[in-house]
Amino acid sequence: MADDTEKTERKRVDLLTLFAGLATLLLSAYVLTDGQTWLPSFDPRWLLAGGAVLVGLLLLGSSVRRRNR
Repeated sequence: MADDTEKTERKRVDLLTLFAGLATLLLSAYVLTDGQTWLPSFDPRWLLAGGAVLVGLLLLGSSVRRRNR
């Protein structure tokens, strides 16, 4: 019976691991190019604003999602 429950469970994406992997790829690309970037002058405040928008969208999406319990 334990095998039946394991097969019916959906696999979830581990967002923390996905984020860590993407960050590692970006940092390794930065190091391999000796810090040369193709981006114009980057303002870190845009990164903060983008992160805040992403968190807001994730919170909105999780509150709208139906829960089947």
